[in-house]
Parts: sequence; C-alpha cells; structure tokens
Amino acid sequence: MKHYTSITDIDDINAWIEEAKKLKQNPLADNALGKNKTLGLLFFNSSLRTRLSTQKAALNLGMNPIVMNVSGDAWGLEFEDGTVMNGSTAEHIKEAAAVVSQYCDIIAVRAFPSLTDKEKDESEQVLNAFKQYAAVPIVNMESATGHPLQALTDAITISEHTKVKRPKVVLSWAPHIKALPHAVGNSFVQAMQKMEVDFVIANPEGYDLSPEITKDTPIYHNQEEAFKDADFVYTKNWSSYETYGKVINTDTDWMITKEKLGDAKFMHCLPVRRNVVVEDAVLDTDSSIVIEQANNRTYAAQLVLKKLLENG
Repeated sequence: MKHYTSITDIDDINAWIEEAKKLKQNPLADNALGKNKTLGLLFFNSSLRTRLSTQKAALNLGMNPIVMNVSGDAWGLEFEDGTVMNGSTAEHIKEAAAVVSQYCDIIAVRAFPSLTDKEKDESEQVLNAFKQYAAVPIVNMESATGHPLQALTDAITISEHTKVKRPKVVLSWAPHIKALPHAVGNSFVQAMQKMEVDFVIANPEGYDLSPEITKDTPIYHNQEEAFKDADFVYTKNWSSYETYGKVINTDTDWMITKEKLGDAKFMHCLPVRRNVVVEDAVLDTDSSIVIEQANNRTYAAQLVLKKLLENG
C-alpha cells in the first residue's frame, strides 16, 4: 500500500480489524518503527478527533508529528495547471507538495468539499494533487468524498461490539441545521460492503447517496422499517447528492430517539448536535458507543501509519 486515501485501499478488512485490536492492547509495541520519521498533518479545515488521534497514533509509533493549519497559516495554494497566479493564491501545489515531502516521511491531508461543484468535488482536487506531486505516502484525514480513517474506526468498533455472527447495521440520515458533506457516509457504506453484515441505508427521499457508492445496498425511505431488528444504528447527516449540496428536507421526525433505537447500539462520528440529530436519552445511556468509537480513532490511524512505515 503506497497511500491510504480510500477505504478501498484495504485488501482484507477483517485482517486489518484484528491487527488494530492487537495494537489497542499494546499501543507502544512498535514505538521504534517510526523513530526519526516525521508525519506532516495538513489541515485545510477544522478538526478535533482526527487531529488529536492521528497525532497520538504517530507518537505511539515513535514518529514526530508536525501540525499545520494550512488555510490560516500557509500561503494560499493554487491547484489549477496553467493558471496565471495574479490573484489570491501565492504558491502552487507543485512546489508546496514537493517542499513538504522534504520535511515529512508521510503527509496526512484534511480538506472538505465545496458542496457547490459536484464534478470538482468528486475529482478530489486537493487530495489527488498531493498524491501527484508529493514524493511520500499520503493519508486521507477526510476529503471531499471520503473519510477512510473514520470508516476503519467504525469497522473496528462494530467488530468489538458484535454479539451475533451477522449483525444488522443501519446507516441512517438525521436532520441538521446546515448542509454537510457525504464523506463519512460514503466511506462507511464502502466499509460495510467489505464486512459480513446485513447492511441497509435509511434516508428521506432526495437524500440517496451516490449510486456509485451505494451500488446494490438496500435503501429505505422509511426509517422505522429500516430499524427493525437492527444491532447497530450509525447516524449521520448529509446534504442532497442529486440536488447537490442542498438541504431539501429538515424533517425533525428523523431524529434518533430511544424508542426508535430499541436494543441497537448507537454510533456517530462526532461532533453531534444533541436533540437535533439524536436525543439525550440515547447519548446518555449504554445504548451509545460514540466515546468508545472515538477512542478507536487512534488505533485506526496507528494501523494505517504502521503499514505505510513498514512498506518503506
């Protein structure tokens, strides 16, 4: 594996999950692997869990992490070829990626979509530019269309809490006050398609994710019907894909309640808006495993970094 930019970069997700569990039992077992190696963490957008967990993962491996808030601390970057740079951008990605590659052994990038230009967002301009012009491995810390570190985390968490051979997992849309990206939902779908689970998606009409992502995964427009016999309910808001980036439905009836959840475990990538996405009665009980889920962010990131370091 040269880069980790998509959940599809995982060859055997079950093997990865088991390896992550072993890392979790002894996080410092490989702390000599990253000695004298530097991880560059480049954030074009805000972060809490991704920043801290990836930084901790690097430290567990003996790496030296360097963190930069690119949008606030760096020169404005240009990503288009042939552009006359007489505007707000001061440095081209060709030079920037090459320079950062001299400072870092692995580069991790976080850059959100515009949610206004579907074609441009799906081209993954920022992420792919770093892959093209950097001379070191690239890790996706959430891009325009994917969040593979989160999806690996989610797979690990489901495996740890599964009590049946083939659990039923539901990805459910929930209301939010603003338009949000599809990245978390997309990567979660792709992860579940790799696992031995009974997986369905629940969302209002007009909120179907990209058919290239969902493929033959069953999609329900009736939330309660989708929740029947669920073992895990993973909740996330996303804006419309068809009417790209728009909020076309703010139906509060799609909020997750204790009554709807039943005996299922509640999952969310966080941050979560209480009593908008999910009610307190879910988050403040044993039904919620969001804190354990967040803890697994470290071991998912650590496993990815470990594999890239071992690959040289």
